[in-house]
Amino acid sequence: QVQLVESGGRLVQAGGSLRLSCAASGRTFSGHSMGWFRRAPGKEREFVAGIRWTEPETYYASSVKGRFTISRDSAKNTVALQMNSLKPEDTAVYYCASRLGGIRTTGDYAYWGQGTQVTVSS
Repeated sequence: QVQLVESGGRLVQAGGSLRLSCAASGRTFSGHSMGWFRRAPGKEREFVAGIRWTEPETYYASSVKGRFTISRDSAKNTVALQMNSLKPEDTAVYYCASRLGGIRTTGDYAYWGQGTQVTVSS
């Protein structure tokens, strides 16, 4: 049974930094891609960043490129999202997701975590 558990969300001031973590378990993730998505109040879920589990490939939404960095630790089965220069518009519930195959910016992921709340105050 695949489990994705996010952690690290909290209240932070604008301009600050946060590091989210996603602990993955229940299967071998070789050949998978991991994605971070977010859903702000009253808005649709949107893609934030993605990474291949084994290949050196990442992809970012234009709204976070240059501020956020996605990384993985294959030995620990974790994926992290380092978020710098946070803005109030980054406020959302952040979700970790996994899919077999390449990175997709759509919600076409088989497994999802429960989410972690990030709130950025102005």
